[in-house]
Amino acid sequence: MKRFLLTAILSLVTVFSVNAQVKTDNKTNGGTQAEITFVTKEHDYGTIEKGANGDCEFVYKNTGKAPLMLTSVKSTCGCTIPKWSKEPLMPGQTAVIRVHYDTKRVGSFTKTINVDSNAGNAQQGRVQLTIKGKVQ
Repeated sequence: MKRFLLTAILSLVTVFSVNAQVKTDNKTNGGTQAEITFVTKEHDYGTIEKGANGDCEFVYKNTGKAPLMLTSVKSTCGCTIPKWSKEPLMPGQTAVIRVHYDTKRVGSFTKTINVDSNAGNAQQGRVQLTIKGKVQ
């Protein structure tokens, strides 16, 4: 009987201490999250010459209350190459995703860059950026 009582008490203490740790972590986080806001989500090159500069930038800001991390930035094809900082972006700071499109390919194009982050909600967790134009 003593063993049963001791086991029950230890189990309750363990459950309450784990629950208290979760609540403490939420308090230190302030219940806040990172938020990502882009100046624009689309870049239109217009009509450009073959071999022209295919570089553009997407400026974003952490409008949340916690550090923002971009976990993945991937294009839909190999002709579009994104570059970004792997460092955390503190609240209020801005940063840039640089995108290079290979302008050796003639014709109209529309390409998507998927940006995954730790932003606050499911809608912001993945953002789609678009580049488009026509190479002649």
